[in-house]
Amino acid sequence: MAKLRIALCITDLDAGGAERGLVELATRLDRSRAEPVVYCLKPRPNSDAASCVPALEAAGIEVRCLSARRSWHFLPAIRSLRRLLMEQKPDLVQTFLFHANIVGRIAARRAGVRCVVSGIRVAERQNRWHLWADRITAGLVDRHVCVSEAVARFSADQARLPAEKLVVIPNGIDAALYPAARRADLQTFGLRAGRRVATYVGRLDRQKGVRWLVQTAPRWLNRLPDCDLLLVGKGPDRPRLELLCREQGISDRVRLAGWRADVPEILAASDLLVLPSVWEGMPNVVLQAMASRLPVLATDVEGVRELLGSGADAQTVPYGDTEAFVAEMVALMSDHDLASQLGEKNRLRAEKEFGVGRMVAAYQDLWESLVEG
Repeated sequence: MAKLRIALCITDLDAGGAERGLVELATRLDRSRAEPVVYCLKPRPNSDAASCVPALEAAGIEVRCLSARRSWHFLPAIRSLRRLLMEQKPDLVQTFLFHANIVGRIAARRAGVRCVVSGIRVAERQNRWHLWADRITAGLVDRHVCVSEAVARFSADQARLPAEKLVVIPNGIDAALYPAARRADLQTFGLRAGRRVATYVGRLDRQKGVRWLVQTAPRWLNRLPDCDLLLVGKGPDRPRLELLCREQGISDRVRLAGWRADVPEILAASDLLVLPSVWEGMPNVVLQAMASRLPVLATDVEGVRELLGSGADAQTVPYGDTEAFVAEMVALMSDHDLASQLGEKNRLRAEKEFGVGRMVAAYQDLWESLVEG
């Protein structure tokens, strides 16, 4: 068949998990089969260091950023995106993240695009109106790509999206980008040399459960005198977390590193990834940890068991179960043989089951089947 013209539409291009996933997809497409253009609803990020735009442009992919800075800007964005799509004339529009999903499907249909695919990356348990908006516009969508079976079940049960339109394509990773030999110097964050480090990577907000993590920290830090906690990421909860550390007297054992571009190097220098999320979809950071040969301690939320497979029982606890969390933290941080075995198992599973090539091929096959049909 002829090369497909693909429009990839996302809410913003800051360097988050969904955004990096789009970069992996767009830059690894078989360009003899598909020619992508990326549309971003928000303006181009101010700093290229924290942006996915340079990686896309370096791969020769056109990036067009709109000007939707606030929620009320998304309605005008429909008109702007419609105009751009009428210029490109894509065979298919693939959207990512909630606002781009809604804006993209409306603009695409108004532009006469024949095929629309929406990406659902999380089981949305906070903004319930997102489910309503997805449901009432679902007729504009040919397929919804869910990142995990858990997200697909949630989308069918809670958003009441048609089950026949739900397709599961898990996130993928290039494990070769996570070599163990390339390690960050964690002393630059104020951590002392020779200590074991449990690392969290992600936004500092309610969904990620970081406040609960810090609240539990004195209980397991007291039992692990040679261990510290490193929090990597930015978000609205940072001031509260800093205050909580001071109130609990653990500021010398917990460091907040802010947003970092060198996550693979930080993980390579860590001993454990901890993910205390309240809800998820399929957390990319768990895949990153698996590729880094790290054991994981995560709450048993959407997508985590699908990632960890048979190793999930030893690496997950229910959210809010402080006793179980503390016990598993102590076990994983003190039993070096167990941690090493789980880390190797995680790496093999990441390579075998979640290679980025498999993800890209699944998207391209889906797109071609829809356009041909």
